[in-house]
Amino acid sequence: MSKENRFDYTYSAPTENERREIESIKKQYEQVQEKEDKLEKLRKLNKRVIQPPMIIGSATGVVGVLVFGLGMAMVFEWGIIVWGVMVGIIGAAFMAVAYPVYCVILKRNKKRYGKQIVDLSNELLNKIEK
Repeated sequence: MSKENRFDYTYSAPTENERREIESIKKQYEQVQEKEDKLEKLRKLNKRVIQPPMIIGSATGVVGVLVFGLGMAMVFEWGIIVWGVMVGIIGAAFMAVAYPVYCVILKRNKKRYGKQIVDLSNELLNKIEK
């Protein structure tokens, strides 16, 4: 076999010090990824607590305003006073319960997800302090 057709391969493993340094660098980036995943989970849990009551409460209020407006139109435009007043009262009732509905659902969601959020927050805060 000629010298031109030869294949030389040299393998060298990192020394023990190099291996420790590589693992310490790797560990720094793994913790950042884990922390970001937990932070994202915390954001999703918080959104799950806040968003449903906001949507349901707002929808209740909007329906109440529309029904109240229909009652007013019945009274002022169409001259249907008795039915218009009754429809307006129903709309006002929907508007009146919109905020309590929001509060009840928010309280229920805080009770449901509160422990998870607090535990995850404490875990993230402890990792940040270290």
